[in-house]
Amino acid sequence: MESHLAGAGEVGVLVLAGSSGRIDSARCDLLAAHGLTALSIRWFGGPGRSPGIREIPLETFVAGLDLLAEAGARRLTVLGLSKGAEAALSLACVEPRVEAVVALSPSSVVWAGFGAEPYRSSWTWRGRPLPFAPYPAEWPADGPPTSFRTFYERGLAMAPAESAIPLERSRADVVLVAGGDDQMWPSLTFARALARRRDVRLVSHSRAGHRPRLPGEPAPAPSGYYVYGGAPRTDAELGEKAWPQILGTLRGQT
Repeated sequence: MESHLAGAGEVGVLVLAGSSGRIDSARCDLLAAHGLTALSIRWFGGPGRSPGIREIPLETFVAGLDLLAEAGARRLTVLGLSKGAEAALSLACVEPRVEAVVALSPSSVVWAGFGAEPYRSSWTWRGRPLPFAPYPAEWPADGPPTSFRTFYERGLAMAPAESAIPLERSRADVVLVAGGDDQMWPSLTFARALARRRDVRLVSHSRAGHRPRLPGEPAPAPSGYYVYGGAPRTDAELGEKAWPQILGTLRGQT
């Protein structure tokens, strides 16, 4: 498994990037600097992995938790961004070892995987696909750069009830971090829907976008392909506002 492990604390954090599926070494190093053990894995693409986000076994992430436990972590947690947040929340509903989840720019439903029709779920558990929401018939055609917010709002309006992430089944402490100006998908709408299912800590900023920036992280490079919303200043303000809740919840101190 391609991965990056940093730190040696008793709290283990599985760090899941968004739809890039990349290894987020920098975020791991940031968490390690605050006394946590952080592991990021390549959860699709690369040798032995699905080439895209389509019926990814949640057991992929269970294996990451196992690695953290082998490294000495006694408290197992997950921090995910965007599609990685969707995975993190779904994992917490089926894996009782997950004691805390931090979901940055989350979804409240499981979406179809990316790929040709017929649509299939993004995730499976014990060989069975999770119920999912299909996409609207027409993809955005205005870009690049492209915003998907309206596209996902249309998809949410027709999402079947069973596609909702059943967060009430999880025992984990949950922090949701969402920007009201997220132009990739309506993460604040999603976060509020999750908060209606059970008690969570929701941190928001009306002018932040899809990529909250945690204290100590550099501003991401602008994209010529996607519209993320927000701005470097407001994204950093959201990250700074959420940071005490993130660290406290991962450590089990709140």
